[in-house]
Amino acid sequence: MISSGFSINAFLNKEEVAAEEEVVIEKTESLPQNHFTETDLQAEWNLLLKQLHKKDSFVFNAIKTFKLIKSGEHQITVLFPSDSAKMEFDKVSREFFNHFKTKVHNFSIEVVYKRDVENLKIEVMTKRKIFEKFAAKNPLLKDLDDLMKFDLT
Repeated sequence: MISSGFSINAFLNKEEVAAEEEVVIEKTESLPQNHFTETDLQAEWNLLLKQLHKKDSFVFNAIKTFKLIKSGEHQITVLFPSDSAKMEFDKVSREFFNHFKTKVHNFSIEVVYKRDVENLKIEVMTKRKIFEKFAAKNPLLKDLDDLMKFDLT
């Protein structure tokens, strides 16, 4: 029997180890801890997205649905749709948060990651669904459909 060098058990065990959270505590008592607002956070996030749209469209498309929320005085919650998108975000997150901490002079910001279940569901819009959406806003479209028998397949 020939060994391929890939072990499923080793791969599964490795993923289990990677799933555990790694907590790094930095001493930030002596560093500035200025107040920042939700507006500051959203402005910097939108600036990053604009830069990524021009520079790296793959990463941009992966993280454009992320939501960053100020969830505490020194805490930011990042809502992400999938693990693969989070992996792409990890490529730019360190640089982004270091820039943000420097910009707002708050070096005790803690980042919390949560899966965004609502954002994960992407609905495929068919012509029929689009028509029904518009017909709900304008009932005359429904009458027109009854009269003309549109083919919305």
